[in-house]
Amino acid sequence: CERCQCHGEDKRTAILYTLLSQNLHHSRGGRSPAHQRCLCHQRRTVCLRTPHVTCQAASNVLVKTISFMKNLPSFHLLPREDQLLLLDSCWVPLFLLGLVQEMVTFEVMETPAPSMLKKILLNGQSKRQEPERTQPTLAAVQRLQCCLNTFWSLDLSPKEYAYLKGAVLFNPDVPGLRASLYIESLQREAQRALQEVLQPLHPEDQGRFAHILLIASTLKSIPPALITDLFFRPIIGDADIVELIAEMLYEITGRQLAP
Repeated sequence: CERCQCHGEDKRTAILYTLLSQNLHHSRGGRSPAHQRCLCHQRRTVCLRTPHVTCQAASNVLVKTISFMKNLPSFHLLPREDQLLLLDSCWVPLFLLGLVQEMVTFEVMETPAPSMLKKILLNGQSKRQEPERTQPTLAAVQRLQCCLNTFWSLDLSPKEYAYLKGAVLFNPDVPGLRASLYIESLQREAQRALQEVLQPLHPEDQGRFAHILLIASTLKSIPPALITDLFFRPIIGDADIVELIAEMLYEITGRQLAP
């Protein structure tokens, strides 16, 4: 890592790390140091502390998210191609709204570091092994948890969640849509319904509607790979999460997400 401050944390560890890294670098034929394990606090990779519990809760939220889409007649009136485009673009923010609504909390811990000495000693014996899966970084997970905490502070009602999900799902800005004008009208309808719900619930907070939409837009910045690797990779392995969601939405197969 450039500008890495790892070496300042523990000089003895840093010296050993440097020596082993140099040996491993030569044994791999000059692999870039950027691909080696970084010891920076923010860039350390993490995994769920209780994957069985958290993945089960995440799977339940995903099932409810799919049920939400299934129960929207206006969604099923769209061309199948548009449905799939919206699904691919919006499943992450919809899932995150579900996590917030269901009050799903989780903790992470640092992933165990692979033994660099073992890699050196076994050099050449594991060339045919599959590459290691990517792991979320601590910084990425902290950004995710910050977004969730911000939404929890809003204390949305069930109706607010429902109409906000509709506004998120019907996104006319997704490239390639055939019925973008109709989808835009559906989004306006969902936003108008959300605004109507807010008025009697929060008459004194005139800026709540814009504030909710602004915070909801931050959910789109969360990478799908982060959500997949953190919550679903332990369950689905190397399968494509979007394909699995589409199968569940259209009931193509009987497969279910379960640990």
